[in-house]
Amino acid sequence: MAIDKSYDAVNARSNEIIKDAIGVDYSKFESGNIAFDYEGMMDSTGYSLDEVIKINRETGVGNTPLLELKNITALARKLSPAGKGARIFVKDEQCNPSGSFKDRRAALSVYEAQKMGYKGVVAATSGNYGAAVASQAAMRNLDCIIVQECYDSRKVGQPEILEKQRKCECLGAEVVQLTVGPELFYTFLSILEDTGYFNASLYSFFAIAGTETLGYELANQCKAEVGRFPDYVLATHAGGGNLTGTARGLIKAGAKDTKIYGASVDLKGLHMASDNDFNKKSFTTGHTGFGVPYATDPDHSDVPRSAARPMRYMDEYMIVKQGEVFYMTEALSSLEGMERGPAGNTSLTAAFALARELDEDQIIVVQETEYTGAGKHPLAQLAFAKENGVEILFGNPDEDVPGKNIILPEHPSMIKARYSDMDNLKRSYIKKSVQHVNATWAGDKDIEYLAAETKSNREFVVETLKGLNIEIR
Repeated sequence: MAIDKSYDAVNARSNEIIKDAIGVDYSKFESGNIAFDYEGMMDSTGYSLDEVIKINRETGVGNTPLLELKNITALARKLSPAGKGARIFVKDEQCNPSGSFKDRRAALSVYEAQKMGYKGVVAATSGNYGAAVASQAAMRNLDCIIVQECYDSRKVGQPEILEKQRKCECLGAEVVQLTVGPELFYTFLSILEDTGYFNASLYSFFAIAGTETLGYELANQCKAEVGRFPDYVLATHAGGGNLTGTARGLIKAGAKDTKIYGASVDLKGLHMASDNDFNKKSFTTGHTGFGVPYATDPDHSDVPRSAARPMRYMDEYMIVKQGEVFYMTEALSSLEGMERGPAGNTSLTAAFALARELDEDQIIVVQETEYTGAGKHPLAQLAFAKENGVEILFGNPDEDVPGKNIILPEHPSMIKARYSDMDNLKRSYIKKSVQHVNATWAGDKDIEYLAAETKSNREFVVETLKGLNIEIR
């Protein structure tokens, strides 16, 4: 009998398909109510950090340089009150094989797929992760399929995504390109089911364990260079794996007092699944359209439980404006001789603003850079924005309206630190966690879990749960 490949039928089989495609039964980590065993899930990789580092090095991943941005630091100090202007360092992750930290996220997954006897790997991504999976699959002699959401209904694609398609194909992957909409997950599941390939998910515990090496490296490099761990590490935040893995690696290195800040581009008002809005955004990742939903509801991903859980580790969530990121991208090029792509420059922009609030002896590490290319370059992005009716101006970035204009700062002093309401994000996370399992009550285990998930305490969790009419047992 032929398998029913209708949209509803395939989605109804999603748990079974995912289980077969990653070889893990996620149900064994569930408690039956709100809590689940996150650390138990992470431990189930079966690899120590040293083993992950060794696997990474087999394919040339990791051991990237930590560079001090002396000229950008000098500019921050020039614009700061006396004694202010922290030192800014950057971990130059574009030195990885495919040009971003995502190689760390792909390396362990592809290694595991080869070890378990899968003939190929599949990933759903419009970003750098596709190139990383393709690169690692090529080195491990596995087939690779990347599923991209890259066009609006007119079949017009964003230059940044099309650049990533080119790179994926260059590295030997088959790329399946889709218009924006709900067919992405359906197509991804269908391909997994039809091919029997491994699900190299961005959100699996293999991907996050691979990213731990980034935080571990930068902590030890900073300590070797300046004699101590960084005071702050800034990570561009989208789906949460970047920040989560880096934070876990910092902790494993002993940098438990280092503050972890997330940073996203403000795209408030644009709907990420809207055909009309799709090509009005100039950033395909590292923006609030991903950052807020994935912070407050991490489990709406392609695995039953996402290992990317940024609220566990994030001390502050900084928001930067579109024009500010384009400005800092040019500043990095012209002041430091480093032409890099937009994702890492999002956290660099936040670091530049934060540095002006901190004392000169403090240390900020921007934990990634990424490669750039014709489609990812600011000129291509700005030209595409103009073609889609977005006005490009110089002025005050605070007047930026996503989808209508991009305002480049008239002066670098106009680049500001803006902070999200962390308590509001934490309450939203707790609400989504309750809804995820349709909970009506919470016990001590659930409360302890939610306190860890939101980096808060029992009192905060209990107060929030009571506000949701959840019985406390």
